[in-house]
Amino acid sequence: MSKSESLRTFLKRSLSTDVSALVEEIQKAEPLITASRSDQVKLLIQRLQNKLGQHSNHKFYLFKVLRAHILPLTNVALNKSGSCFITGSYDRTCKLWDTASGEELHTLEGHRNVVYAIAFNNPYGDKIATGSFDKTCKLWSVETGKCYHTFRGHTAEIVCLSFNPQSTLVATGSMDTTAKLWDIQSGEEVFTLTGHSAEIISLSFNTSGNRIITGSFDHTVTVWEADTGRKVYTLIGHCAEISSALFNWDCSLILTGSMDKTCKLWDAVNGKCVATLTGHDDEILDSCFDYAGKLIATASADGTARIFSAATRNCVTKLEGHEGEISKISFNPQGNRLLTGSSDKTARIWDAQTGQCLQVLEGHMDEIFSCAFNYKGDIIITGSKDNTCRIWR
Repeated sequence: MSKSESLRTFLKRSLSTDVSALVEEIQKAEPLITASRSDQVKLLIQRLQNKLGQHSNHKFYLFKVLRAHILPLTNVALNKSGSCFITGSYDRTCKLWDTASGEELHTLEGHRNVVYAIAFNNPYGDKIATGSFDKTCKLWSVETGKCYHTFRGHTAEIVCLSFNPQSTLVATGSMDTTAKLWDIQSGEEVFTLTGHSAEIISLSFNTSGNRIITGSFDHTVTVWEADTGRKVYTLIGHCAEISSALFNWDCSLILTGSMDKTCKLWDAVNGKCVATLTGHDDEILDSCFDYAGKLIATASADGTARIFSAATRNCVTKLEGHEGEISKISFNPQGNRLLTGSSDKTARIWDAQTGQCLQVLEGHMDEIFSCAFNYKGDIIITGSKDNTCRIWR
């Protein structure tokens, strides 16, 4: 076990732990943490305990309804602090909003078709990328709303995008079967990732930013080196289109969800499949890890969600209550709550341990296809086909 892994293991347990005993244990594993530093470490762990314990019984109420766009929304995304968020729309714009007031800060105009994929360059949060059905990706300033670059080169719609953690590259995935990496400073294309035989609909970087993963309608997921564009390996095993693909936090595992009703876990070192998560009666539409990588959540067109243990690969609990397919699922950063968005026009908050539904967020007039927690876990944004988004606090 590496030092960083051992430290992470201690921290995962820290919520219910005697702080002094934990610091002693950390000092045994980490010789750099000397006796003179122990008070500082204790303080950090106490802060972490407080943070993990916060908002666990938080009841959300509707703060604001934003009649955000003249056509349906495609996606919502928050910056890391949660101070602002963005909405993409079929009306060809992306809008930047102030979370505290619900005021519109900027309208990002210039795309000639649907703005489908949107992202902040978190944790920095000073840039926004928008990917459009007009085959281009644009990079914008959060402060001014001005466009820095338009990335041209794809020959079909851009449907997914992601910044690397260092915020030096943006990756775009397209219906043209390729992904491209772009340099944020120069606006130039760095690499084209070719090899998929069908549309790429999902992509993400690992935590260190040296690898990128693409999921495709060709039933496969490919892992690439971000600094060379070289294919590392392809994950073959699903028998239908891929809906999601991502690394866990320490980059040891890859989780893939598929229209074949299963999720698979893969060893990120050698690309071997280590588990198939089954139980859903219909397509898996979304899947995710909690931040510690201990739990996996799956959302399905069968109207249920499931939580699996990443260690045992067993289903821990089943989330039942939605009356339509669940297209979005995510953990709060503390890992004790789950948020789901459904075609039944509601979002729900669940207890991640028991699977109990704690709250139903009602009021949208059409399906919810995007929902997100802020980093503190005390604000939720929901985006709907009804052209509105709602801020819950």
